[in-house]
Amino acid sequence: MTAQLKFALNHMTAPRLDCRAFLDLAASLNCVGVELRNDLADKNLTTAPFFDGEAPAMIGAYAREKGLRLLGLSEAYGFNAWSESMRDKVQLLINQAAEAGAESISLIPRNDAPVYAGDEREEALRRALRNIIPMLDKAKLIALIEPLGFVTSSLRHKADAVASIKAVGGEAHFKLVHDTFHHHIAGDRDFFPEFTGIVHVSGVIDPDLAPEDMQDRHRILVDDRDRLDNLGQIRALLDAGYEGAFSYEAFSADVHALTAPAMPLRQSMEFIAAT
Repeated sequence: MTAQLKFALNHMTAPRLDCRAFLDLAASLNCVGVELRNDLADKNLTTAPFFDGEAPAMIGAYAREKGLRLLGLSEAYGFNAWSESMRDKVQLLINQAAEAGAESISLIPRNDAPVYAGDEREEALRRALRNIIPMLDKAKLIALIEPLGFVTSSLRHKADAVASIKAVGGEAHFKLVHDTFHHHIAGDRDFFPEFTGIVHVSGVIDPDLAPEDMQDRHRILVDDRDRLDNLGQIRALLDAGYEGAFSYEAFSADVHALTAPAMPLRQSMEFIAAT
């Protein structure tokens, strides 16, 4: 890659590490920042609460001591099925982000999409965005919307997210997560560098999987066997002017089981940077 890549780590890549050890790992790899997650315990990947039970401000301060940006907090899942309980979930994440000094929160669409009639899908998304705008505005935060490429997703394509952001006048409040895995399995061809707030990278190597059969559990570190064209996607984003972080988000149990993840991560980063 001709450009200097800014790598980051999503806590999903090393969920067995507590927050401080995870931040130490990111700093040792010269990452620009990290993303922390509130769903690791829900996924049975840890028994620790969010922020390991520490005050968010303490973890945020530790990140800055290590020279790291707290790029974002994940996640408010199912945000496009708006309700008062969803409002509370989003507000809590905003409050935690503000206390920690995080730059964004992540909004994840529901992945069990009902059968929508007419424009119901778009209206559900836009209703949620309209309600979230004043919450973000008050906190001076942005939210990252991550389309999920699964066939069961209620928001598969980045173009649909961009159209709804524009429809509600949310350009100053919302950006996209470009996830190389979801971009591939959704069959997306469009890149929106001006709307992209962060890029998630992971690889899939199983030669027998059709895109529609790829699942989170198949997502490993990127190497020369990758089927998702991470290198091509990264080049396209850089060539189009994207200057943000590329954050490793590997869901595979094989990656989670690594007792010393620094070297495999470094090798993957070096592979991407050198190609």
